[in-house]
Amino acid sequence: MSNTSITEIANLVQQAIVRKGIENPVQNTLNPLSNEEKRKKIEDCFVEILNVLSLDQSDDSMCDTPSRIAKMYVNEMFKGLDYSNFPDMTTIENKMEYNEMVRIQDIALTTTCEHHFITFDGFATVAYIPKDKVIGLSKINRLVRFFSQRPQVQERLTKQILVALQTIVETDDVAVHINAIHYCVKARGVMDQNSSTTTSAYGGRFSQDKDLKKEFLEGTKKF
Repeated sequence: MSNTSITEIANLVQQAIVRKGIENPVQNTLNPLSNEEKRKKIEDCFVEILNVLSLDQSDDSMCDTPSRIAKMYVNEMFKGLDYSNFPDMTTIENKMEYNEMVRIQDIALTTTCEHHFITFDGFATVAYIPKDKVIGLSKINRLVRFFSQRPQVQERLTKQILVALQTIVETDDVAVHINAIHYCVKARGVMDQNSSTTTSAYGGRFSQDKDLKKEFLEGTKKF
């Protein structure tokens, strides 16, 4: 069902994400909570978590922690769950008839592992070959950030960025590459300080043309 509170392009992107089966595991509700209600419920829950951990919430360093976490979750870290926060995606007609790769590399991203609610961060490289539309370069950075502001797994994040950009610029010729360090690996469990995870997704010509894919991947290497 379409959400009338979001822009047309956000609605199209959401529909494409759902159609591809790569939406986050969110519950559909007819009466969603307001942001203030979300913050209050999260704050109350975190008070209980701190109590269970026997942390003294009367201490001046801890007394505002539940409120800070609630605001951080709703207003910052997980605001990408709400398509009403989808960034403005300005495109222009491709009057110059540019038909070569446009690649934006080293896009810094920080997101949250949905398995442990611990950070993973790294860099994305995103490319597309224009057809009728060209998108403002900073919009691609904003697109990466929007889908990063959710509890995520890296594989889904990679594909969401791909499908969203395909929808916006109306071409299948899109490629996405992410290299990230997962703190659920680094700070717990195996506690591996050095490993990183790479994921890629290719559409259109990028999935068919080996030379084009090679050219794209050259831009993912950090020198």
